[in-house]
Amino acid sequence: MYHSVGDCSDDPYRITVTPERLERQLAWLCRRRLRGVSLRELVAARARGKGRRLVGLTFDDGYADFLANALPALRHWNCGATLFVLPARLGGVNVWDSLGPRKQLLSADGVRQAADAGVEIGSHGLTHIDLTRADDATLTAEVADSRALLTELIGAPVDGFCYPYGNVDRRAVAAVREAGYTYACAIDPGPLTGPHALPRLHIGQNDTAWRLHLKHRLHRLRRRRVEGV
Repeated sequence: MYHSVGDCSDDPYRITVTPERLERQLAWLCRRRLRGVSLRELVAARARGKGRRLVGLTFDDGYADFLANALPALRHWNCGATLFVLPARLGGVNVWDSLGPRKQLLSADGVRQAADAGVEIGSHGLTHIDLTRADDATLTAEVADSRALLTELIGAPVDGFCYPYGNVDRRAVAAVREAGYTYACAIDPGPLTGPHALPRLHIGQNDTAWRLHLKHRLHRLRRRRVEGV
């Protein structure tokens, strides 16, 4: 689970890695004969009983620096990725992060550029709100309307959803499933773990080769088995 790729000197939420760090982390995967792929590719491979050496790479929020800083690194290491964006925030900034700093989000054209480059586009909701606190109408809009808008924007199916803040409950999972998504990503969904509540591992600027090794091992030990994926 990545977010922004750029200057991380002012990063109170630890959501940013530098382009140099991302390069080193992708190189670490390559040295271990692991390949970064989109969640769509990973889910499809797992359904065929394959995907043992595949690692799903996700970038949340749709920061504008993805095109300039993340995409070249992904291409260099022959990796795919899934970019989760907010169709009601395109061209705006990350207003949900109260401590800042303000980071520019991709425009509609930027999202299309990423899609044209082979990046899977998924929904992060409309506006980045905690879905576990949303009323029924808002929940439907955030989940279903965001999928419709993104499908129209890129002219292709949108299979994946990502819960803002990683917060998930049974009601949110049901809404995502009913909206027609193939899969959805959380962070550590516990007993809700499944195709519509996939666990992920946060990757940050401090994750050197040794830390990545530990996270990789601990992730495999701690996470529940995901049935049906």
